[in-house]
Amino acid sequence: MPGKRVQFDDETWQAIDAVASQQGKSFQEIAGEALKDLLKKHHQPVGLKAPLKKSVGTRGKARHSKS
Repeated sequence: MPGKRVQFDDETWQAIDAVASQQGKSFQEIAGEALKDLLKKHHQPVGLKAPLKKSVGTRGKARHSKS
């Protein structure tokens, strides 16, 4: 798994650390959750199955709307 370095200002880091502590999660878990939400918001599929599901769903809707 590739790793990347990210820098935050002190106030942002303290807020992230507080959320992680309150949720009983690690920074990695909080960051992963946030990035998955961001990708979902921007309709970016994650993994190999997501584009296939999206493709099948789009075709299925098109067929039903023609009837």
